[in-house]
Amino acid sequence: MTRMDARLNRERLVATAREVFAELGPGASLNEIARRAGVGPGTLYRHFPQRADLLTAVLRDRIGTLCAQADGLLASAAPDEALEQWLRAFLAHARANHGMGSALMLESPGAPVPDCHRLILDAATGLLVRAQRYGTARNDLTAGDLLQLVVGIALSTARSEDADQPGRLLALVVDAVSASATGRGPARGA
Repeated sequence: MTRMDARLNRERLVATAREVFAELGPGASLNEIARRAGVGPGTLYRHFPQRADLLTAVLRDRIGTLCAQADGLLASAAPDEALEQWLRAFLAHARANHGMGSALMLESPGAPVPDCHRLILDAATGLLVRAQRYGTARNDLTAGDLLQLVVGIALSTARSEDADQPGRLLALVVDAVSASATGRGPARGA
């Protein structure tokens, strides 16, 4: 097997694992992933000796895609539009995640989940700070606040039968992020 074949097999395994984990969750059978990728189990285990290795590769791949999207939006979209588009992409990521970060931490407590979190936080920070500088986003928010809100939407709607609910809730968050929302004070008793 050439290096090119090995690289292609690895890429195919990661792409297939991403689909299978999205469909069946992070506990999906590794043999099923190998079968769907068109390789033998030995090939999968040569590239990913432990489940945590494959989970890490899939998570890093997804995070890389989100970060690249943030970079592209920073360069091409209006600040408020860039932030909203990226928050929508992050919500889709969080909903498709099926607890991969949690599963990874259980599989391998030393796993690089904090590194992945830092990359996402940096991407969100760049978009939010730009929107704040242009006066289109509240100055009293942090990227961590936004990420926590979006993850909350993903978790709270995971079993919702209303397919539109996540989008409606995100629209509320986007409205709350708007600089025009800064006139709103904290709720009484909060």
